[in-house]
Amino acid sequence: MGALAAALVVLVALEHVWFLVLEMFLWTKPTGLRTFANTPEKAEDSAILAANQGLYNGFLAAGLLWGLLYPDAMVSLHIKTFFLLCIIVAGAYGAWTVSFRILLIQALPALVALVLLWIA
Repeated sequence: MGALAAALVVLVALEHVWFLVLEMFLWTKPTGLRTFANTPEKAEDSAILAANQGLYNGFLAAGLLWGLLYPDAMVSLHIKTFFLLCIIVAGAYGAWTVSFRILLIQALPALVALVLLWIA
């Protein structure tokens, strides 16, 4: 169960690295426009905000990777728990303010990883 929990934490971290790439580098490109259903004009106007948001997603990914690599098991658990909870809260807020899809794409995987982490 511990290996499955760790694998899910890695997947959530990779998901947030992808969000970083989308929001910082692909926001105004065809992939970013399709992903976020933006027009080129709207994307151009919001590119700085998206890049800032992408940077925060990178910090979340870095925190999860830090937790995975931390040598002390109890401290590692606390680090991963903190960052997964941050992701869950951010996903819930995004679902409430932007789109319900964010709950499924961002918060749900983090919640499953958190539950498995604590079961393990």
